[in-house]
Amino acid sequence: MDETPLKAWEAFYVIVGSSAGALTGLQFVVLTLIGESDNALTLQEASYPPALYVPVDDLDRSLLSTTDTSTYCPYKGEASYYAITTDDVTVDDAGWYYAEPYDAVAPIAHHVAFYPNLATVVVD
Repeated sequence: MDETPLKAWEAFYVIVGSSAGALTGLQFVVLTLIGESDNALTLQEASYPPALYVPVDDLDRSLLSTTDTSTYCPYKGEASYYAITTDDVTVDDAGWYYAEPYDAVAPIAHHVAFYPNLATVVVD
């Protein structure tokens, strides 16, 4: 892990999309903005793609619920997961967070990162 693996971003948006129905056989997507932040961080770890972490307080907490899933990372510690629920869809384990990350990545505490195949993250 790099000595300075974190980078701050100016703006951060998280959008969840779902197939909401069909019009003459064409699917359309409904997007729900679940958060915006001027305090997002990027974590670059080894050869993995950079992970963007947004403060949980900058997200619409009413759309997040914790799941029973947990994983362990030897660099960051134990991760817990959030599901995102909008009016028409629930996306299980869409984002993860470290309640007590290791000291080397302490700034990601109280931040959430999202899987790019489950939520669209836009850096502006």
